[in-house]
Amino acid sequence: MSEHIVYTHWSGKLGFKSHIGKHIVPVDGEHEPESDTGPGPKALLLTSLTGCAGIDVAIFLKKLRQDYQELVIEARAPLTEAHPRVYTEIHLLFRVAGKDLSESSVRKAISLSMDKYCGVAAMLRAHCPVHWELDLIDSDDWEG
Repeated sequence: MSEHIVYTHWSGKLGFKSHIGKHIVPVDGEHEPESDTGPGPKALLLTSLTGCAGIDVAIFLKKLRQDYQELVIEARAPLTEAHPRVYTEIHLLFRVAGKDLSESSVRKAISLSMDKYCGVAAMLRAHCPVHWELDLIDSDDWEG
């Protein structure tokens, strides 16, 4: 059985540094410009989701022989007003740009990730709905 181990150390005020293997990720609960040393934990949760899905989709697009030039995943998640403030739903927008991409192949790659392979999506989906949509763009029209 494998496991992940993370060590998180207080760095002052509401700041922390999470040590993940040889990487250090700042985490901060402050949102004032003068004391904000890193993203908040909930935003990092969304980053984990978009990163997990992005890795899967990149792998599947290659296997499906889809030559994409850009892959951007936007996550939006409204929070409840009452504490604990949790996401009510998560919406992902996959923007994929390339020449002669097959929409059905790109949708298949995203579906495989979201429905079967992305463990972060599976964990989050147990607590709130996770929806996605695709914006397929010809690379000549890509504006980033």
